[in-house]
Amino acid sequence: MEVIALVGQSGTGKSHRALMVANEYQADAIIDDGILIRDGKIVAGKSAKHEKSKIMAVRRAIFVLPGHAEEVGEALREDMPNRILIIGTSDNMVGKIAKKLGLPPISRIVRIEDVATPEEMEKAHEIRMKKGMHIIPVPSIELAPHFSGYLIDPIRSLFNGGKKRRRLGEKSIVRPIFSYYGKLIIDDRAISDIVRILIGGNEAVRKVSDIKVEQITEDDEHRGLVISCSVVLAVYGKNIPQLMMAIQNETKKQLELQTGMVVRKLNVNVKALVVGAK
Repeated sequence: MEVIALVGQSGTGKSHRALMVANEYQADAIIDDGILIRDGKIVAGKSAKHEKSKIMAVRRAIFVLPGHAEEVGEALREDMPNRILIIGTSDNMVGKIAKKLGLPPISRIVRIEDVATPEEMEKAHEIRMKKGMHIIPVPSIELAPHFSGYLIDPIRSLFNGGKKRRRLGEKSIVRPIFSYYGKLIIDDRAISDIVRILIGGNEAVRKVSDIKVEQITEDDEHRGLVISCSVVLAVYGKNIPQLMMAIQNETKKQLELQTGMVVRKLNVNVKALVVGAK
């Protein structure tokens, strides 16, 4: 199975052009915002656009919600497409999705700038920002059971003024509930508090301090978190590297689950070891 990707910033028209890119590169299936699409049908998964908040939408899109990756991964193993197209906002995101689903490394990345003009991307962004409308590359009739009560319309009237033109496949417009909520920002202090609670909740940790959070951005897109902190341990006689690795892994997993952000690094400095009761 070969894996390719379509990458571009949020709201630049990736989903609108997904079918065109899939057709050009002869991809049998598409992964877009948490769902597996084949032959114009949703085969498995649940769309991130169905979620009620942006945080949940991001978590759904990167397959970190419990059971989501397993469901779609199993469907992929049963269906076994020859080539699959993953849509995402960054190289890191599509790579992480491929890994989560147990797919091979991505062999080719197509940039939205290669398949859309600046004017087309600006128009797509304006529609997203002003009207809160999102696109899913499947027919409206297929979406109806999944998006009951949401705005669902054929794509043709929005982007080409109703003019008839040859289309590679049907697309639909939805307006997710989270599109009404505006911009969501998670402050570094909130992330620090989450880290303090997660690490400090371990019985082996006496104290968590010196928490520093760096949010990595590139081209106005969030690329992940780099976090560092210091701890005082209240254990003796245990393998400290193994203990800290377990704490790091669990903290990273829970932090990504709760915030929808990717943790690139979690550096922990063991400052001291306290022996005795608290």
